Amino acid sequence: MPSKIRKIVVQVDEIRSEMGRAIDPPARKALAMAVIDNPYAGRYSDNLDELVAIGEELGALLGRRCVQALGIQPGQAHSYGKAAIVGEAGELEHAAAILHPKLGAPLRQAVEKGAALVPSAKKQGGLGTAIDVPLGHKDAAFVRSHFDAMEARVADAPRAGEIVVAVVVTDSGRPSARVGGLQVHEIKGEDGLR
Repeated sequence: MPSKIRKIVVQVDEIRSEMGRAIDPPARKALAMAVIDNPYAGRYSDNLDELVAIGEELGALLGRRCVQALGIQPGQAHSYGKAAIVGEAGELEHAAAILHPKLGAPLRQAVEKGAALVPSAKKQGGLGTAIDVPLGHKDAAFVRSHFDAMEARVADAPRAGEIVVAVVVTDSGRPSARVGGLQVHEIKGEDGLR
């Protein structure tokens, strides 16, 4: 069953200067959010298959929207992350059903490869609730320069029977990263760690 999307929000955060130093090229993050109806709002169900299918649909849609917003080819994506905010008539497990079983595979396809786990967050809240979408390098978890987050928020969502689903994709790491760890040019991308 396809999702019932009330709205989609896409934005790009572009950092051009940090501590008085030019960032060239700019460090960019794209956020794509879908506000959807929660088919299980107000009722308990052992089976959450509708939300699992919606997660697969949104992984592809939101991942592509992020790549398009950055104006890059899928293979040029660096980091990714996902998050969901469930309205008060839902439960945290509804966010888990969207985010975990099937959202990752189409998101990885949208950014090419994606050997590393997709960092995630979930919470319950009302209109205007914000969530930090955690980020990590798509191919190697030990790349510290890409440990980051981006705040996601929709002013009029989630309503009680809605879920806000967010995906973030970047074309770089943090600006002026310098705390060590595996460097991008050292990534093997085989096990999702290094």
